Amino acid sequence: MSQLDKDAVVDVLNRLLEAELAGVVRYTHYSLLVFGFGRIPIVSWLREQADESLLHAQQVGEWITTLGAYPSLTIGPLLDSHRTDIGAMLKESLATEGQALELYRRLLGLDHPARELLQRHRSSLDQAEEMHAAEVDKMLRRPGEVQSFGERKSAG
Repeated sequence: MSQLDKDAVVDVLNRLLEAELAGVVRYTHYSLLVFGFGRIPIVSWLREQADESLLHAQQVGEWITTLGAYPSLTIGPLLDSHRTDIGAMLKESLATEGQALELYRRLLGLDHPARELLQRHRSSLDQAEEMHAAEVDKMLRRPGEVQSFGERKSAG
């Protein structure tokens, strides 16, 4: 792999690392702001998302150091509307998860030694991200509403 290719790969990996670390902070923060009767299961779910982001950050960091590069110590942008309703938190989550998925897809387009490994894990990664997005979409629906939040948002 040329130095130029390696630099491009490490750049995307570091942006992914930063995005996943931001996810750890964001989901942990959200979990502190949930109130009401449904608090316990929602807090549990948000903390599971924080744990998953941490695992992804660790995996990405390992890829970076495998390539002989230095992992970023920066945390990605923390989108925060300062609204404490669960719907606002979920919408922010959906937006930032989409950005991370785009970075993973960009990484697949680059030539690097870890590409084959990443391609082997892509289906599980895509499935996990898509299931997460589907769960968030369902959580954003009003009780009894069947139409997806994404479709309702596009139509309105």
